[in-house]
Amino acid sequence: MRALVTGGAGFIGSHLCDGLAAAGYEVVCIDDLSSGCPENLAALLADGRAELRVADARDPVAVAAAGRVDRVFHLAAPASPPRYLGRPVDTISTCFEATLRALELADKTGARVVVASSSEVYGEPDEHPQREETLGRVDPVGPRACYQEGKRAAEALATSFAGAGRADVRIARIFNTYGPRMREDDGRVISSFAARAVRGEPLEVAGDGRQTRSFCYVTDMVRGLLALADAPNAGAGPVNLGNPEEVEILALANRVIAVADSSSEIVFGAPAPGDPTRRKPDTSRARRLLGFAPEIDLETGLAHTLAALTGRVL
Repeated sequence: MRALVTGGAGFIGSHLCDGLAAAGYEVVCIDDLSSGCPENLAALLADGRAELRVADARDPVAVAAAGRVDRVFHLAAPASPPRYLGRPVDTISTCFEATLRALELADKTGARVVVASSSEVYGEPDEHPQREETLGRVDPVGPRACYQEGKRAAEALATSFAGAGRADVRIARIFNTYGPRMREDDGRVISSFAARAVRGEPLEVAGDGRQTRSFCYVTDMVRGLLALADAPNAGAGPVNLGNPEEVEILALANRVIAVADSSSEIVFGAPAPGDPTRRKPDTSRARRLLGFAPEIDLETGLAHTLAALTGRVL
């Protein structure tokens, strides 16, 4: 079996490549390295279990050159808020055009394609927790629209290909994911908190810290993505992948400090523009269709994340 992973040198993408290689796949990665790092794939590249092609996933020639594949995992997109807010045109363009390229390759080769969407498609939802049937509430001209609407467009494009019989599609709505290989400067809350706690610097909580998120450890997310790709009857409807434990951001800051045994203090900053107040997946569909449930609890996942930052061995 041969798999293409767009965004394969990134955080989730590189862990997915590890999982695919362990399952016996021949792995081809396409990544422009705008946020991914070749070092994330160093072990796989060294022993020939993966091939990295440095290219833009929007480039039809580069994607078509992957040739015959059995699976396409399309993860290419800037998922870090500072990066997509700093590159809004590139972000929405990548969400649409790179998805189109991945679907065209699946159409040509007969591969099953897993399109990585995001919990951001729910925006500030009216329903909690968020079911896949939740339509969401996204401001198309808001500060996060380039990413939120980009992912919604990617889902619409994938659904259109599936409805036209042109691709065997799976859509993964990925909720907050964390673990080793997160960039310290990517602006996501756990990477920011962990890096600051290791250095003993203050952890800045946006607003009053009462906003919530649900955090899934990266190896659990990879298990979910692989299960979604392998499920014969999952269909093209979106599937939430994440950990349903809901955590207030202020509580998260305290947990990071405790796990890191850090002297860091907590300070409060201005609320982040467009930041959703609550985020929690309803994972009933993933349990029913995939038999998927996360296994790594937050304290264990934080310990592994912090160990990776400090070079400690657990």
